Amino acid sequence: MRPLTQEETNTFFEKLSKYIGENIKLLIDRQDGSYCFRLHKERVYYMSEEQLKIGSSAAGETLLSIGSCFGKFTKSGKFHLHVTALDYLAPYAKHKVWLKPSAEQQFLYGHHIMKSGLGRLTEDTEQYQGVIVYNMNDLPLGFGVAAKSTQACRNCDPMTLVVFHQADTGQYIRDEDTLT
Repeated sequence: MRPLTQEETNTFFEKLSKYIGENIKLLIDRQDGSYCFRLHKERVYYMSEEQLKIGSSAAGETLLSIGSCFGKFTKSGKFHLHVTALDYLAPYAKHKVWLKPSAEQQFLYGHHIMKSGLGRLTEDTEQYQGVIVYNMNDLPLGFGVAAKSTQACRNCDPMTLVVFHQADTGQYIRDEDTLT
């Protein structure tokens, strides 16, 4: 387990800023203590300083995970966010999408969101902006990327894709064998 390099930090924070903007600072400097991000086996973990002290005493090969996994770096150096980061991203989300009850199940099965399933959309959402997907009861279901801006969504066909699926809470069930 090691700190992220400058290049890894830039890539990671760039990805996080698509979803929560400048609220990244609020993840690190919390009222209940100081938190940090660490890399272990190409995965980025979010943990308190206390967890870091405990985890650093374990040998690197024997440590499976510590803290919450935010995602992983691919072999090409890109960063992929995991659904396990949803609980930490949702409170700080800049752009949100609410689904109608009829579209919830389709999203949880891994499908993109069409305009017909869109309940509400935050104002000023730009195209290709990261969004957190909620149901109408404000329960976070996952996250994705806006395929259309807010303005374009108002005038498009009901069968047009408006959000590209990235991750959802249904992945816990679908990928329980490989999710770490």
